[in-house]
Amino acid sequence: MAKRQPGGFQRIINATGYSIAGLKAAWRNETAFRQELLLLAVLLPAALWLGSDMIQRMLLIGSLLLVLIVELVNSAVEAAIDRIGPERHALSGRAKDFGSAAVMISLVGAALTWAAIAWERFT
Repeated sequence: MAKRQPGGFQRIINATGYSIAGLKAAWRNETAFRQELLLLAVLLPAALWLGSDMIQRMLLIGSLLLVLIVELVNSAVEAAIDRIGPERHALSGRAKDFGSAAVMISLVGAALTWAAIAWERFT
């Protein structure tokens, strides 16, 4: 008989612990995640200053958070592929390339968001 999974509030507590463990692992093991988190820390005050209203501020901050989210998913894909084995395989390479492309697109989206709001602010 399968062990019964906790429900309700205990499940939320467990999920929070797993999430914190994931963030710690990303900080320890992923240089790109550390760089992007530091970028968020530097740009957060700039977002509050640059955005002229709450919607713009949320777009600026949200675009940076999206980069972090995509980086975490990319890191998860890479870890899963690496877990399968060290040998090179076309599908493994494609999966890693897709993850990398997703990070790049999220960075371009963030840059465009910041550029558009800065353009509006300063023109």
